[in-house]
Amino acid sequence: MVLRRGMHVLPSKRLGAMSRRDLFRKATLLGFAGVVARLGAQETVTLPFANGQRSLVRYPQKRPLIRLTSRPPQLETPFSVFNEGVITPNDAFFVRYHLPNIPTEIDPETYRLEVKGTVKSSLSLTLKELKSDFEAVEVVAVNQCSGNSRGFSSPRVSGGQLANGAMGNARWRGVRLKDVLEKAGVAPNSKQVVFNGLDTPPAPQVPDFVKALELEHVMGGEVLLAYSMNGEDLPLLNGYPVRLVVPGYFGTYWVKHLSEITVLDTVYDGFWMATAYRIPNTPGACLPPGTVPKSTVPIGRFNVRSFLTSHTEGGVLPLGRPALLRGIAFDGGSGISEVVVSSDGGNVWKKAQLGADLGNYSFREWTLPFVPASAGVLELKVKATNRLGESQPLEALWNPAGYMRNVVETVKLEVTA
Repeated sequence: MVLRRGMHVLPSKRLGAMSRRDLFRKATLLGFAGVVARLGAQETVTLPFANGQRSLVRYPQKRPLIRLTSRPPQLETPFSVFNEGVITPNDAFFVRYHLPNIPTEIDPETYRLEVKGTVKSSLSLTLKELKSDFEAVEVVAVNQCSGNSRGFSSPRVSGGQLANGAMGNARWRGVRLKDVLEKAGVAPNSKQVVFNGLDTPPAPQVPDFVKALELEHVMGGEVLLAYSMNGEDLPLLNGYPVRLVVPGYFGTYWVKHLSEITVLDTVYDGFWMATAYRIPNTPGACLPPGTVPKSTVPIGRFNVRSFLTSHTEGGVLPLGRPALLRGIAFDGGSGISEVVVSSDGGNVWKKAQLGADLGNYSFREWTLPFVPASAGVLELKVKATNRLGESQPLEALWNPAGYMRNVVETVKLEVTA
């Protein structure tokens, strides 16, 4: 079923020889899945875990991405993209939906963002008003799916079996949610802010995808209502025309196609907060493999992560020839202070050089000149530390949902004489 919501056509911007308007008119005629081009039976990737074969598919406004599911769309970024630069291109940015009824057309002229609940004055904001009536701000921030890298969990856990591509780093432009709520006037007894988008459940018994944040968090000023991504309108599949941006927090809170903001004087107890997206209430959110938690809390900020992007598993390095190792690191907002690399199993670590600092919520590039000293299999380990002194474990932590993986990553290469 394709969700229409009485809306019409997405504006401007060319996509090859076909404009966005033409492309989404085609989607209207054929159904959204009808414009998804499978690139051919041979165009597949095999992710490095059991049952890891995936098709590459091309959706509107996207280059070929790795398909996990088509209804709803779940598309993973090929890991090679992260070696193109610190900013993830819009057409390569991963896609994650929970509900199959997603909007395929949104008219910016009829779009409204409703603000209601325990406020002095309810608001119904047009896209134009959102852009003109509030101060525009920007942040470079990583959006990462809670289940990024779940496919590597051992023992295996249920859920989408993702490799390391359910993340991306973008320059988000929009307005502070704090400013919008201050215009509405928040009642003194308010506790949480609840967010809903234009995607809808396929049946009444399926819970709508609604998320909540603490009012104190929202009023800190970092949460944005973003309408621009890397200097362009948000791609439709990444939340056009407005999405929530919650820097440092997992993507479950980054509600797409945002349409309703409700301030509550109670704690929201909907399915996607009270039951789903919860982690063990333990240090590191981990448990002994195969066990279940005694209590849980909602997932929140990222932990520390780092990756080697310049070389991939099974690659070849010539013996004695200089190579430049390169990668990325990030955390939940403290900022990366150090990245180190080991080529001997973690006994000796060499400090990498950090690249430009685009802010505490961004990927931080790192580089390290390296000369292989002996032929054979080489294992490179990458470990980051943030400004709080938090780092990554050498052995992967485990939880039943496969959330928050942040192990020291290892890439095996072949050094040839």
